[in-house]
Amino acid sequence: MEELIELLQDVRDDVDFANAKDLIDSKTLTSFDIIQIISTLDDEYDISIPASEIVPANFNSAEAIYALVQKLQG
Repeated sequence: MEELIELLQDVRDDVDFANAKDLIDSKTLTSFDIIQIISTLDDEYDISIPASEIVPANFNSAEAIYALVQKLQG
């Protein structure tokens, strides 16, 4: 989880990924940020995130993103 938060901080260092729970709902992350996060996750974790998984619930928090990565690696 710490590694994921570091990766997310590389995308947006002004966001408190460790504590934020509404990254999408509060419009903290832009669509461009999401594209960068998806690209980073694809590269770092050797996964491919299908379009069907690109929904707000999967990107509202670091925990949700981590759960998505775990699911796709499984």
